[in-house]
Amino acid sequence: MTASIRRSVVLAFCAMAGLSLTALGGGTAFAAATSIDLGTASSYAVLAGTTVTNTGPSTVQGDLGVSPGAAVTGFPPGAVTAGVIHAADASAGSAQADVVTAYNATAAQPSTESIAADLAGLSLTTGVYTGGTLSLSGTLTLDAQGDPNAVFVFQAASTLVLAGSSQVSLVDGAQACNVFWQVGSSATIGTNAQFVGTVLALTSIAAQTGASIDGRLLARNGAVTLDSNTFTRSSCQASANTTSTAPGGSTTAPNSGSGPNTEIPASGSHTTPTLVAALLAVLTGTAAVIGVRRSPRQDRRA
Repeated sequence: MTASIRRSVVLAFCAMAGLSLTALGGGTAFAAATSIDLGTASSYAVLAGTTVTNTGPSTVQGDLGVSPGAAVTGFPPGAVTAGVIHAADASAGSAQADVVTAYNATAAQPSTESIAADLAGLSLTTGVYTGGTLSLSGTLTLDAQGDPNAVFVFQAASTLVLAGSSQVSLVDGAQACNVFWQVGSSATIGTNAQFVGTVLALTSIAAQTGASIDGRLLARNGAVTLDSNTFTRSSCQASANTTSTAPGGSTTAPNSGSGPNTEIPASGSHTTPTLVAALLAVLTGTAAVIGVRRSPRQDRRA
């Protein structure tokens, strides 16, 4: 069995058994992205360290705050709906402390893949994607593959820059509340860009004219600058916890909240231990597939 075929079989068994290669002591680990607890910062759509400055009729859904700075300008003409403006008060201070914790937790997640600077044209599944300066000049597609709990984490060591009219597109169950952008310096959301997710920036964040944000802009040490922007904070829709009968007499177990429903084989079908044994056999090269006998003709050829 060639190395490429063996790797394909291993990955297939991992998917069937719900196992990682690390758990079995072989191969390279797949770093699964995990959701970030924003704490008290979860109610904020905009949070800055020094100032929040707005130009034009921006609409912010959720709290808006600044701490330890106290300057908030441009409201009105900007409007805060379903939230409150907090300037250097206890709420903003607590939220900033939780942003620091969330920023560090996001930065600490092990990388799934190093990624090219420009994300345009990519279609990504759940994972932790790492780069230096990250940018977007077109459309980035985030594909949850039917799992509403799929998490997408982006780690930019330097800056994040979205060009004008660029967009982040969510497909097949992906949700804005499960997308996180950790930025080592500053982030810019370009003119009329359609942005999705929570930005956790070390320094500052600028949303240019007409940009829309489904998520949050949270800056630790610097300013947040707005210009005729529209904010929404979509609520996460949990997957249904149901038990049903699958074809062939197997059952579907309730979802634990960490991923899609998993089919439990009915009596007499292969179970996870069998799959583990098969995987170990492939890893050691002792068999191509467990339980499938080679024909006499194949034996003679061998």
